[in-house]
Amino acid sequence: MIFQTLDDKNECVGIYAEGKLSFDDLPDDLTACWAPVPYLEDREIEYASLYCEGKTPDQVCPDSLRDDWEDCNEKMKAFYRSLMLGQVNLDENCFFDLVPIRFLIKYCELRTKITKHVLDTYEKPKNYDYLLKMTKLLTKIGHNKLNIGLSALNSSMHREKTRRFREKAQNLPNFVRYNLFGTKTGRLATKRSSFPIMTMNKEFRSVVKPNNDYFLELDFNAAEIRTLLALAGAKQPLEDIHAWNLTQGMGEGVETREDAKKAFFSWLYDEKKKNDKLEEIYKRDDVRNSHFKDGQVTTPFGNTMPADRHHSLSYLIQGTTAEMVLRQAIKIDEFLKDYKSFIAFTVHDSVVIDIPKDETNLVPKLLGMFADTELGLFKVNASFGADFGNLRELPK
Repeated sequence: MIFQTLDDKNECVGIYAEGKLSFDDLPDDLTACWAPVPYLEDREIEYASLYCEGKTPDQVCPDSLRDDWEDCNEKMKAFYRSLMLGQVNLDENCFFDLVPIRFLIKYCELRTKITKHVLDTYEKPKNYDYLLKMTKLLTKIGHNKLNIGLSALNSSMHREKTRRFREKAQNLPNFVRYNLFGTKTGRLATKRSSFPIMTMNKEFRSVVKPNNDYFLELDFNAAEIRTLLALAGAKQPLEDIHAWNLTQGMGEGVETREDAKKAFFSWLYDEKKKNDKLEEIYKRDDVRNSHFKDGQVTTPFGNTMPADRHHSLSYLIQGTTAEMVLRQAIKIDEFLKDYKSFIAFTVHDSVVIDIPKDETNLVPKLLGMFADTELGLFKVNASFGADFGNLRELPK
C-alpha cells in the first residue's frame, strides 16, 4: 500500500493512506512512500525520492497532475509562510496539527499519485541500498538538536566579526540537515534550513558542544591521495602520506614534506606535468582510463556522474572518497545503536561522534572501525575534546 507520512519527527507519527489518516497505530501493509522517516526505519518500504535521486515532487510530477499539484503546492507554501510569520517552531510542533485536515488529505493524495508515477517509471538505482542507509542516517542526524553555547564567544566579543557571528547564530536552526544529492560528486551539502556546520568559520566552532561529554572526530590522513593509491591497487602506507611520498624519491628540489605535498598536487590534476615516480606508484592515467568512459565517471562503488576528461579524475577521487567516508559513517552508526554515543554530524571527510564519559572505552574500537574501509586499511587522524573548536589530536 502506497502512503504518505505527515511529519518526520519521532514524536509526530502519522500517515495518509487510501483516503484516510492514521496516527500512532499504523497499518502493517505499508509498502511505499515518498521519503524515509525515523519511525519507519525498521519496515521494508520503497522510497520514491531515492528512485529519482533527490528530485522533488515538483520536478517529477506527471503532466496529468501538474495543474492540481501546482495549485495544492502553492497552498502548502502559503501555510508554511503563515507559520513562519507566526513564529511557530516546526521542530517542536507536529505539522499535521497546524493545517486543515481536508487540505492535508488532498495534498497527500496527489503526492501519493506522484510517488506511484515515480516507482512505475524510474529504474531503481543500483546503489539504492546505500542511498537508503545514508538517507536514514542523515534523517537521524537532522533530528539531533545541537548543543549551541554562545557564551564561548564572550572573550572575543570586542571583535566586530565575533559580534556579527553571534547575532547571526542566535537565529540559526540548531539542527544539521544534509542534502545527499546536493553535489555532482556525492559530497554532502547542507540545506538552507540547516546550521552551517560545514561552512562556519573555524574560530567559532567552540560554540558547538556535545550533548554528552566529548566529541571524537575521525578523519583520514590525506583521504583523496589515499583513495587514488587504493584505486591504483597499491598498499596503504601507515605513516603520513606526504612524508611517505618524500621517501619514494619525487625528483630534484623535493626535500621536505611541504615540498612533497606541493609537488604531488601540482602533478595530480595537470596532465601536462610528468613525474615518472609518482606515475609508477599512483598510476594516474591508468586509473582515469579505467573509470572514465563516454563522458561518464564510474566509482568503484558503482556511482556514476557525467564529466569531461579534464574533470574526470577529480570527480572520481572526490566521489569515491565522499562515499567511502559516508559508508564508514553508516557502519559506525549501526555499531552505536545500543550505546548512548551517536554521530553528531559529518564535515567533509570527517565523522564527529558525541560520546559520554562512560563510553570513552569505545574510542579505539571506533578508530579501528573507521580505518577499515572497503578500499583497504587507511591511516586515521583522531581528535578529542569538550567542544568542536578545541579538539586535540589523540596520541598515536
